[in-house]
Amino acid sequence: MEIQNNYTNQIPQGLLAVAGGRDLITTPEFAQVFNVRPQTVRKNYCLTGEAYGIRPTKIGNRLLWSVSKVAEKLKGAI
Repeated sequence: MEIQNNYTNQIPQGLLAVAGGRDLITTPEFAQVFNVRPQTVRKNYCLTGEAYGIRPTKIGNRLLWSVSKVAEKLKGAI
């Protein structure tokens, strides 16, 4: 229980609501967090291999983004 509380304290509440307890979020959810359109995220990934300094995990033809890395970016750690 202590580990769970420590984990949730590090992640902003809005991001927790979007993630719904998952470790990875989809590109539309990632775009929602950064208040951009999903196509903007895909274009940044296509041009640079990352978006907003975060490299996604590719599973099949889907890009999935780490919730912990997004939280770090939102806090200014990356």
